Amino acid sequence: MPFLLARLVRRLGLQTWGLPLLLIATVFLTSWPLMAWAEPPENTITAAENYWWWFLVTASTVGYGDFFPTTLGGHLVGVYVIVGGIATLTIIFTRIATMIENAKGRRMKGRIDLDMSDHLVILGYTPGRTERLVQELTGDGTESIALCAWEDLPQHPMPEHPGVGFVRGDLADEAVLRRAGLHRAARILVDARDDNEALTLTVAVVHVNPDAHVVVTLRDLGRARNFSYVDDDVRCVQWHSPRLATEELQDPGIAAVYAELMTHGGRNTYSARLPAGLAGKGFGRVQEAMGRRFGATVLAVQHGRALLDPGWETPLPADAVLFYVGARRLSVEEIAGCCSA
Repeated sequence: MPFLLARLVRRLGLQTWGLPLLLIATVFLTSWPLMAWAEPPENTITAAENYWWWFLVTASTVGYGDFFPTTLGGHLVGVYVIVGGIATLTIIFTRIATMIENAKGRRMKGRIDLDMSDHLVILGYTPGRTERLVQELTGDGTESIALCAWEDLPQHPMPEHPGVGFVRGDLADEAVLRRAGLHRAARILVDARDDNEALTLTVAVVHVNPDAHVVVTLRDLGRARNFSYVDDDVRCVQWHSPRLATEELQDPGIAAVYAELMTHGGRNTYSARLPAGLAGKGFGRVQEAMGRRFGATVLAVQHGRALLDPGWETPLPADAVLFYVGARRLSVEEIAGCCSA
């Protein structure tokens, strides 16, 4: 009977959670009068206050034994209840397993809504490059990342990263962006396939979340002014320098510092060989003297092939090269004079 009922419901297309309920209810309502007919009146198993309990523990195959049938007919009814219970549980467990598998499949295909807040959203996927970006960002402490890709990427490219969610679709569509939680994101990286696409996505991003810190990678930085028309706070960095993109996401404003250093007419980076008379002097003393006298900032020291980041008291080796930021290039004599004064 349970199997026949299950096949009938399946043929009728009633593949819902109502199927196990219908099945167990049918077994209960048909087994009770059968048990009452098969068992003698003195067996209290068929009493209303007892039968539901006996049915529950028997259908679930627990079988406490506090109530039990005593006749052959009652035993057959018990078998009927056990089979109905097993069939019902099988349907339930199959449905649960299917739901879990479907949820996993939808996650891998980027079809679920991500439950993230104050996270980072990456718009665009480039094989190898995006993995490197994610590795650098997670290494710097970023825990939650929503990766959004176009439809041509069939499934999650980085399922081994539990903190990286995946959304697939039209990245200029507000509904897709909201599935990635972009409206709740703190930082957004637009890493598009070309600069025209980057501009389109930036318009959509600023519309959905005007308060987030938006970084855009461009092949041609000369087009950065077009993005200022969308929002003055959008930061544009060179596409070929992914490390600069991650630094700007982690430390907003650092791209502007780099841009200033690389702009002719501003404060630029220079190098100078350490004057012979300063060999052995502490790095801190040289750095302080150049800062006080010329407003220069020493960034690093190179000796041989090694690039050093010396401590304040570390003596500078002979033939070292100083790398510094300043308003102009300093001569060896100027450096020697400011440090010996």
